Amino acid sequence: MTFDQPIPIREIANQINAEIIGNPNTVARGINEIHQVRPGDITFVDVKKYFEKSLSSAATFVILNERTEAPEGKTLLLCADPFTAYNNLVLTHRPYLALQNSISPLAEIHPSAIIEPNVVIGPYVKIGANSHIMANVTIAEHTIIGEEVIVQPGAIIGTEAFYFKRNAEGFQKWRSGGRVILEDRVDVGAGCTINKGVSGDTHIGEGTKLDSQVHIGHDVVIGKRCLFAAQVGIGGNCVVGDEVILYGQVGIAQNLNIGNKVVVLAKSGVSKDLEEGKTYFGYPAQEARRAYQELAILRKMRDER
Repeated sequence: MTFDQPIPIREIANQINAEIIGNPNTVARGINEIHQVRPGDITFVDVKKYFEKSLSSAATFVILNERTEAPEGKTLLLCADPFTAYNNLVLTHRPYLALQNSISPLAEIHPSAIIEPNVVIGPYVKIGANSHIMANVTIAEHTIIGEEVIVQPGAIIGTEAFYFKRNAEGFQKWRSGGRVILEDRVDVGAGCTINKGVSGDTHIGEGTKLDSQVHIGHDVVIGKRCLFAAQVGIGGNCVVGDEVILYGQVGIAQNLNIGNKVVVLAKSGVSKDLEEGKTYFGYPAQEARRAYQELAILRKMRDER
C-alpha cells in the first residue's frame, strides 16, 4: 500500500511508540507485508527465525520486537508488538468506511457505464467507460475497473483478504490495505469472488475471462487473455501468466507461479510451479501425458489381478 504522501519516519515512530534504530531523518512511502515490500516501504517481523528475511528484504523500514543493529540502508522501529503496530498503521491510512448508500459518493463511475439495480459500490471505486455491472453485484472499496468490463450478477469484488495471524486466543484479522484491479475487457462470471490484496494489488489482466463461481485469492496477479472455467480456485500470492487456461474445478495452492500458455485440465490440483506452454492433469498436477500413462499402468495392474 502506497501512502498518499511520504511520511517522516519520526512521525511513524511516535504513532506506534517505537524506538528508532538507524537513520531517523528519512521518510516512508508505503507499508507492505513481506511478500510485497519495495524500497521506501515499512514491513514488520515478530518471529526470530524470520528476522534475516525481513532485514534483507527490499523494505527500508522494519518494525520488530528485538533489539538488533540496523543493516546499511535500513531503519528499524523497535516496539513491543510489531503486528499490532503494523495493523494499526494500515487502519490509520485505510480506515473502514461503512456504506450509508448503495453507491458511495466517493466512487467514480464513467457516464457510459451501465449499473443495474441492487448493485453496491464502495468508496474509492473507479469504473471505466462502457463497463456493464449487472444486478446484485458488490464492488468493495478501492477497486479499479477498466473499460468494457462485464461483471455478471452476484459477483463480489474486493472482499477482505483471508489473512489472519495466529495468537493465544485464536486468530487475529489483518486489515487489508490492497486493491483489486480489473484491466479492460475482463469478464467476471456470476457468483465469482475476488479478494483484495493484503497490502498489494490483486490484478487481472486485459481480456481475461472468468466463468461462474471462480475464486481469486488475495494478491493474485493474472495475465492477459486467460480463460478460467467454473469453480476454479486460486490461492493467495500466485502469479499466473498470459493465455493460461484452467478448466473446471482446478485448484491452485498459494504462492505459486504458473507460466504463460499453461493448460490445466479439469479437477486437477496444482501444488508446485508449472512451466509455460505445457498441459497438466491430476493431483498433484503433472504433465498430462505422463499422468495418463500412469493411470493406464494402474488400470492394467488392476485388470491383471
